[in-house]
Amino acid sequence: MEIPRTLRMPDGAAIAYRVTPAASPRPGRALVLVHGLASNLTRWSEFVAHTPLAARWDLVRVDLRGHGGSPWSGPLTLERWADDLAAVLEHEGHPRGVVVGHSLGAQVALVFAARHPGRTAGIVLIDPLFREALRGRAVWIARCGPLFRAAAALVRGANALGLARRHIPALDLAELDREARKALASARDTEAFVRRYSSPRADLRTFRTANYLAELAEMFRRAPPLETLRAPALLILSRGGTFADPALTQQVAAGFADAEIVMIDAEHWPLTERPVEVRQAIADWCARRPLV
Repeated sequence: MEIPRTLRMPDGAAIAYRVTPAASPRPGRALVLVHGLASNLTRWSEFVAHTPLAARWDLVRVDLRGHGGSPWSGPLTLERWADDLAAVLEHEGHPRGVVVGHSLGAQVALVFAARHPGRTAGIVLIDPLFREALRGRAVWIARCGPLFRAAAALVRGANALGLARRHIPALDLAELDREARKALASARDTEAFVRRYSSPRADLRTFRTANYLAELAEMFRRAPPLETLRAPALLILSRGGTFADPALTQQVAAGFADAEIVMIDAEHWPLTERPVEVRQAIADWCARRPLV
């Protein structure tokens, strides 16, 4: 049974998350599930409902600060998100955990492993975005990081003066994912899917503008030096490579001290496109590794 919880941080932020306790618990076995850009913890609804890991692992899915049930109008950084995850683990009594992140969530997992190595049992990176492997418009977005940060600060200032949307509708990503899979039947459908899932206009219907601008800057920041990260890593990469070249990503990943790579036929959203394969890849990896 999943338990909703909220952790109040020293700076006043309220971090919402949900815990599914393991059916057969073992101390230290926690899987922390981190969503991507303009997303929320419902991205992991299907995973939590169907993963075999629920038998022996506590599953903790988090609304990152500024998302879903964790409202926040201040600055957002990878470091702040990583520290929030560490606080959640501590609050749940887990000395260490495996952090699983998709896209922006993968970048958070990397920074978590760098800032909190003692709390990192392992990291699972679903389509991480290494700057050396970016392609297409992602290269331009990465270069414009300082502009996005400045724009985010301006929008936050306008919000503080009362210039803000009064209502932002909730987003159920599990339902959106089910609808998307029904439509993925041809190359044309795939192109439409990519346009929808990578559309800033669509994202901004359900997400704060200031936070969105800040996240664009954070998502494409340079990752911590991989050779300094000692935790074992699993990389799940999409062959479609909407934002990053898969071959170059694999070359960059060679910098990890201990990493495995699984390739999946997807564009950039394998939790949506190939959820069964993602669940199996993570379960197999966790079963092989001494992660506690």
